[in-house]
Amino acid sequence: MSKTSYRHLFGPVPSRRFGRSLGIDLTPFKTCSFDCIFCQLGRTTNKTAIATEYVPAQEVLTELADWLKNDTAADFISLAGSGEPTLNSAFGQIIDVVHRECKIPVALLTNGTQLIHDDVRLQAAKADVIKLSLSAWDQQSLDVMNRPVDGVQFSELIKGMQDLRQICNNQIWLEVFLAWGINTAPDDVRKIAKLAASIAPDKIQLNTAVRPPCEDFARPVPKEQLLRLAELFETKADPIAEFSSDHSSQVQATEADVLVTLQRRPCTLGQLCAVFGLHRNEASKYIGKLLRTGQIVEQRKDSEWYYTGVHQAKS
Repeated sequence: MSKTSYRHLFGPVPSRRFGRSLGIDLTPFKTCSFDCIFCQLGRTTNKTAIATEYVPAQEVLTELADWLKNDTAADFISLAGSGEPTLNSAFGQIIDVVHRECKIPVALLTNGTQLIHDDVRLQAAKADVIKLSLSAWDQQSLDVMNRPVDGVQFSELIKGMQDLRQICNNQIWLEVFLAWGINTAPDDVRKIAKLAASIAPDKIQLNTAVRPPCEDFARPVPKEQLLRLAELFETKADPIAEFSSDHSSQVQATEADVLVTLQRRPCTLGQLCAVFGLHRNEASKYIGKLLRTGQIVEQRKDSEWYYTGVHQAKS
């Protein structure tokens, strides 16, 4: 199996949290219980809280076994991608197999909505790092920031995260996403900080719209203000730094690899060079061709150009 034919693996891609991360996508595109205003992949097209084996576990594990044969380096294997991974009822089985077959740590990136269920918490606790998200302080702010599927209750969401902490000895990281003028009033951030303390994460990371968000009104928080808001948290809160490569890439990139990566997340030219070990001239050649053929689009944000793959439904 050629890595360019993978349907459920992507990357390794640059991550501000996890370095070079091999992603495993466990749901169809934009299948999620949230429709966050800041999502870099656009609006949720299948908003649901129904858990099932959206992607067959055996397909994922076959691809993973093939990838491991290539001896390709990654800092993490991340259950992430284009939807909510815990909606796949087999996500815990996949964590078990990754741990058995390799020494690369597993990160689970979840919005926490499924943690209200005992069995989901038990499976989630197996991951080496569980990255939770919190951008609200009550039901109304949750509805504004995350636009959840009907039935998601803020109080239950928080309790699920707190209950996970009680059974999980591995790392729990809490990402707090801030959108300028929406959830950045100091009093509101203090409320978020109080809830964060009740979850007792090992790390708190403040994030903002570094990449182009789903909604234009989800504006980034200026760096200086983000640093001031970080001081409102009892546990040290760190603004997430821009990704920078500390590794020499072992990934041999093709045009198809670049396209698959850009369909999963927007990247700058520099980020593509970092993850694939490409010279800027070579990366520019791929970008130019993909732009000309309409397979990617470009968008300027601040002083950087971001390139995003045009999603094509799988046949």
